[in-house]
Amino acid sequence: MSTAEVSGRSLAELVSLQGRRAVVTGGARGLGRAIAERLAEAGADLLIGDIEEELAASTAKEIAERHGVRAISAAMDVTDAASVKSAVDRAVTELGGLEIWVNNAGVFPAVPLLEMSEETWDEVFAVNARGTFVGAREAARQMAAAGNGGVIVNVVSTAGFRGSAPGLAAYVGSKHAVRGLTREMALELAPLGVRVLGVAPSFVPTEGNKLAAAAAGFDLDGIPPTDLMFAAPIGRAGVPDDIARVVLFCASDMAAFMTGSTLLADGGTMA
Repeated sequence: MSTAEVSGRSLAELVSLQGRRAVVTGGARGLGRAIAERLAEAGADLLIGDIEEELAASTAKEIAERHGVRAISAAMDVTDAASVKSAVDRAVTELGGLEIWVNNAGVFPAVPLLEMSEETWDEVFAVNARGTFVGAREAARQMAAAGNGGVIVNVVSTAGFRGSAPGLAAYVGSKHAVRGLTREMALELAPLGVRVLGVAPSFVPTEGNKLAAAAAGFDLDGIPPTDLMFAAPIGRAGVPDDIARVVLFCASDMAAFMTGSTLLADGGTMA
């Protein structure tokens, strides 16, 4: 099937996600929560999937109350295919379907290459690369079965385009894999009416990112925002909503003629 031709629709109709159902992995905090907030504001009903079950539940409750949509939660470990499939099944059963899937969950422990164990390497790839594959596969299976198409958005990183920082070999490798997967999945899923896009943020100081940086010995609270990771030519560090708005664009019919691309949301750091 082909995606709809939407040039006759108004701007409000193109942005609206009314009647659509979305799943956001790692959606309880940080970028995931910001993405969920924007999708809900546009009218989508949501399932917040996160390994932190209680936080996912409270996030879903708050989003439902704020935006007047249905929002539920599920404990989700993206490295466990059964856990991911269970979340898909719950979205279909309780929300009535699935049209949007956002692969946001990720990890990035900083370990110098010569000190990195195989276990650390495998853990990063299990979450970032295999988790993206499994999530997209299960979502696409459901979208294909329903016959209405859909959209998969993979949160990549500027690290999927270049080396990032010392100690991030596994992260950089996994994000290059996700960018490649985005292109390949777009080719394979296009005949099913499923679009696949990537969004590549530069470093955004979320709660999770700050914890990871602290574990690696960096105190981000003591660093001016413009000095974080790579100084952005745009003149400021990114915030989660900067990324969420790009994901909303990808998920909406504003991007109906796009698939396979990875959009940079980087403040110009890759310019």
